Amino acid sequence: MAHGKNQRLRYKRRRNGETDYRRRMRMLRGGMVRAVVRVSNTQTICQLVDYQSGGDDILVSIDGKTLVDKFGWPIDASRKSVPASYLTGFAMGKAAMAAGHDEAILDIGLAAATSGNRVFAALKGMIDAGLEMPHGEDALPEDDRINGSHIDESIANAVESTKKAIEGAKA
Repeated sequence: MAHGKNQRLRYKRRRNGETDYRRRMRMLRGGMVRAVVRVSNTQTICQLVDYQSGGDDILVSIDGKTLVDKFGWPIDASRKSVPASYLTGFAMGKAAMAAGHDEAILDIGLAAATSGNRVFAALKGMIDAGLEMPHGEDALPEDDRINGSHIDESIANAVESTKKAIEGAKA
């Protein structure tokens, strides 16, 4: 903590570990909308966000609760697993395409950029939905993890049925 008259106090969101302002400014200078992915303790949240001087404008938002309520994801299944993250990204990508947005950049915030993690599963869902996003193929998770076959056969079936429900829905 900064003390004394010659010390400069950092911004509160930086002190609390919530925002990396340098990374945020690099993304905002590009002028593209951001595909924000956050993994909480209970679910994955995907949002399409546009910068406005008065505050960010959320264009599309899909979370794990939407998967259960609207698309038929099993209520007892995890909403933050790799398959659930993929489907959340897929649903957000379809909704973004329906709203007229066809490209974005990924904003993972302060999350670790480990290849194959849940954030990149959501990215793969957005790409499969048709969004144009810059990415490296080596960061995306493998297909058997996305399909849920590493968890259980019932999850693999739920992934297929939920994906069909997302494709059939008019977001």
